[in-house]
Amino acid sequence: MTTATLNKLTSDQLDQLCINTIRFLSVDGVQKANSGHPGAPMGMATMAYTLWTKHLRFNPKNPDWPNRDRFILSNGHASMLLYSLLFLSGYDVPLDQLKQFRQWGSITPGHPERGLTPGVEVTTGPLGQGFANSIGEGIAEAFLGATFNKPNYDLFNHFTYVFMGDGDMEEAVSHEAASLGGHLQLGKIIAFYDDNGISIDGNTDKTFTENVNKRFEAYGWHVQDVPNASTDIQALDKAIRVAQSTIDQPSLIVCHTHIGYGSPNRQDTAKAHGNPLGKDEIVLTREALGWPQEEFYVPDEALQVFRQAGERGTALAEEWNKMFEAYKQAEPNLGTKLQNALDHKLADGWDAKLPVFTPKDGPVATRNVLGKALNAVAEFVPTLIGGSADLNESTFTKLDAYPEFQPNKYEGNYAGRTLNWGVREFGMGAAVNGMAAHGGVWPYGATFFTFSDYMRPAVRLAALSSLPSIFIWTHDSVGLGEDGPTHQPIEQLMSLRLMPQLNVIRPADANETVEALRATLRANGPVGLVLSRQKLPVLDQERYAKASGLAKGAYVISEAQGGKPQLILIATGSEVSLALDAQVKLQEAGVATRVVSMPSWKFFEEQSNEYQQEILPDDVTARLSIELGVTTGWERYVGPGGASLGIDHFGASSPYETILKQFGFTVENVVAVAQELLQDPKGTQRKLRDNQRRFSAGGHISTAPARGDEGHS
Repeated sequence: MTTATLNKLTSDQLDQLCINTIRFLSVDGVQKANSGHPGAPMGMATMAYTLWTKHLRFNPKNPDWPNRDRFILSNGHASMLLYSLLFLSGYDVPLDQLKQFRQWGSITPGHPERGLTPGVEVTTGPLGQGFANSIGEGIAEAFLGATFNKPNYDLFNHFTYVFMGDGDMEEAVSHEAASLGGHLQLGKIIAFYDDNGISIDGNTDKTFTENVNKRFEAYGWHVQDVPNASTDIQALDKAIRVAQSTIDQPSLIVCHTHIGYGSPNRQDTAKAHGNPLGKDEIVLTREALGWPQEEFYVPDEALQVFRQAGERGTALAEEWNKMFEAYKQAEPNLGTKLQNALDHKLADGWDAKLPVFTPKDGPVATRNVLGKALNAVAEFVPTLIGGSADLNESTFTKLDAYPEFQPNKYEGNYAGRTLNWGVREFGMGAAVNGMAAHGGVWPYGATFFTFSDYMRPAVRLAALSSLPSIFIWTHDSVGLGEDGPTHQPIEQLMSLRLMPQLNVIRPADANETVEALRATLRANGPVGLVLSRQKLPVLDQERYAKASGLAKGAYVISEAQGGKPQLILIATGSEVSLALDAQVKLQEAGVATRVVSMPSWKFFEEQSNEYQQEILPDDVTARLSIELGVTTGWERYVGPGGASLGIDHFGASSPYETILKQFGFTVENVVAVAQELLQDPKGTQRKLRDNQRRFSAGGHISTAPARGDEGHS
């Protein structure tokens, strides 16, 4: 291929050739799979072509180049659009993979997955989350630029581009994200709204008649309209340039398109959305757009245009690498910190100032301890950044020595390290994921544990993507007391343990909390830290096992007298101290009792079978789990000869000491249940279940507010 070959075509002809190449690769991929969404890629192809060949800075040879522009396909059902672009632009996504769309073992799944396909920045599919991720990407870019950029060293100066559709706009998380992005004035975020007027059930005006333009203007976004975005390259190009020059507002470009563009019978219909066009309609569409009938046809001229765009990005990446090397010479201290951050590497001695607690320091709530630990490591982990969902006074997650992340409008500083997420749990979780996907930062978001339900979809995508996102959840049980059952988590702990690739850690005391943070910052995937509101005793590490045992998920914190247990008490969080107190009484009664602290199921399950047997030997069948939450799931550790003391019903509004007593979380009741278990395992199991049913049927009613100032305590 030569430049002369391209010159045989007029500029308009070449543009149309490239655009139709995207369209028909998408059409053919969906048809071959007999599954997928062809309509959106057909309508959005001109948007994609304009952005990718004229503006987007990317490097197919190194998809992780730190200063690349980020491209997020939030309407992930249009994934064949992205896969077509990745192939054409020279990523390691060969044409054969487009032919294997949605098939077993391919790197072209039905919705984009980070870590599977080169060039995919975030996992999308559940609508709205890709757009919300972009807010985190924009925060990370602004923070890293403000922290590390120096005159002549513009290391972080890139855009985050997002394609989104009606579904993204309708999902509630888009409101949270847009509100936050507008407030923060993240001018490097440019979103393209594919306004095609069609959804699965037909015309969007059945359900969606709001004025999107005014909505985003009200959020503080710069908004433009492109009336003919399926065809008008010049208008799209101009809109992008205007958006790029609008530095104090994020931008929304409303692109009015035709879903299924070019299809004689499917254009502008719901049938173009979620079904293959069908062989006959594809023939007609090829004829209508003057395209050969050959499947997966890729003209050399079009391929060259896309490959040249990738080559431009490769050159830019090489220039950036040279600049970074010079930066490390000119700014050795900052250069080392930045290199560590990009490598997600902790500096030597990063944990030197982590506190160690003794019993005289207690009792203390684990939420308070984590706050102290975060502040202790902030100096040594310079890109640790995060905050809470309007709960810093309750979660203690503010980094006290550093300013808040705010735009200049609010006398702020993008180098600030405390993020005020506002009451936006879902948006917070998705933005934390965007920051983690961006790289270079250790991001966290905090709220009450019961409100993890609001952010659960984001937590799930963090787990699916193996993102190093940190979720901090305080007020971990009925132990929060008077706020009542609306705020008291019951099923959340166990349900989150069921999520693959998510590590849930519930520490027992101050020192386990410190160890939990140590493990969290070393983790590669997402971590959920579950912390108490109520004060807990600091367990004596001279008397009991060292809290460093947390790293293995479960450990013998106190061995039975004589070393051979008759009974094992397994507990997590605040219930470990209860188990230790019960152990004293049981051993006074002649029952050799081992206490196991199990802060992390996932860590424990990653240990060798030998270690697991050492902690929970098969020949000790009398086991009692003690946890302030649902009991379902504990059978995997207590086994057929054991039982579980838990809460299989909602809580109550009362001082927490009363709640714990009423629900049976007392030394006397633990001892009684344990003794009954040794005598009659099956009867004890049945009795515990009956007690749970009786309490549930008792109809405890709380008038505690669902949410308000009373809850932020």
